[in-house]
Amino acid sequence: MDLFMNFFSLSLESAPFLVLGLIIAGLIHAWVSTERVAKQLGGKGFWPITKAALIGAPLPLCSCSVIPVTLGIHRSGASKGATVSFLVATPETGADSIAISYVLLGPFMAIVRPISAISSAIFAGLMVSFSKDQELAVEPEQKVSCCSSDKNEPEIEEKTCCSSTKVVESKASIMSNAWMKTQSGLRYAFTDIFNDMIFWLFIGLFFAAIVKTYVPVSFLQQWGSGLGAMIVMVLVGIPMYICATASTPLAAGFLLAGLSPGTVLVFLLAGPATNMATLAIVKKELGSYALVSYLCGIVLSALGFGLLVDQLVIMFNIDILAQVDGTHEMVNPWIEWVTGGLLFVLAVRFGASSLSKKINLSYLNSH
Repeated sequence: MDLFMNFFSLSLESAPFLVLGLIIAGLIHAWVSTERVAKQLGGKGFWPITKAALIGAPLPLCSCSVIPVTLGIHRSGASKGATVSFLVATPETGADSIAISYVLLGPFMAIVRPISAISSAIFAGLMVSFSKDQELAVEPEQKVSCCSSDKNEPEIEEKTCCSSTKVVESKASIMSNAWMKTQSGLRYAFTDIFNDMIFWLFIGLFFAAIVKTYVPVSFLQQWGSGLGAMIVMVLVGIPMYICATASTPLAAGFLLAGLSPGTVLVFLLAGPATNMATLAIVKKELGSYALVSYLCGIVLSALGFGLLVDQLVIMFNIDILAQVDGTHEMVNPWIEWVTGGLLFVLAVRFGASSLSKKINLSYLNSH
């Protein structure tokens, strides 16, 4: 009974922040096009790598869905360093994961997590930019082709001689299009993004509830910090397929079990940033040296920020668990119930849809 109540309590406490994060993620998806992102990441050097991390960090893409976007960006002319920086920053953090981090891990970790993710992405990008592999060749006609020049010319003409022939949209029409675009983004957030994370989110919340119910806080404190524990977290996180949001309840469970905040941060950085599919794509697209540099960048930055966070917690005497308890009291219960009910309905709909697909597939196979 205590296990169920703890699971129910954690789910309700997370719901408002998860819904807020999904809304922000949906708006970003609706209004930020991947084509515009690709245009911003051309060129070499430190600035494109930094820009790639800053652009990628809030985007609502997990470690698997970011792969096709990253391939498109690289083949559009982005350097290896900028490509890897985007590939690391995007799944490591996001609007939805920051929101749920605030309630499950506390404000300190909610601030440290995106800063560490962006910094580790920049570091990994710089590591890869110095690798020995040659850049992926982009044919000259793809960079500056007759089609691309023709595409730019009409835009200039429309502003001059053709402007008089353009149909002027009414204000109502513009508002209607904007609303439809926003609706499309929110629909994507509460279907695609939510459906992709629901399984691991449930596992993470259930794991956190088990730890809260049965594991004493001091259980892992004696060996749950330091470089050794962080290396274990790296080995656990790298091959794992888990998104930033779904990894947060798991991290909360580790925190409740007595792992240090720095050790938990290592898992949050290494887990979402890599999986076996990502590693295979990096090797194929960017080369073996880039793959090694990519892994070294993630591991070294994760360990470095993990050690730094533990030192900051000791230096400033930060009580992470007290911060977590404090965030639970900030939201009115009725908001928790409304958002929790919404997420429950979405989860049931997803479960029913998945079951229906399996039944239909089984029926077709039998006939």
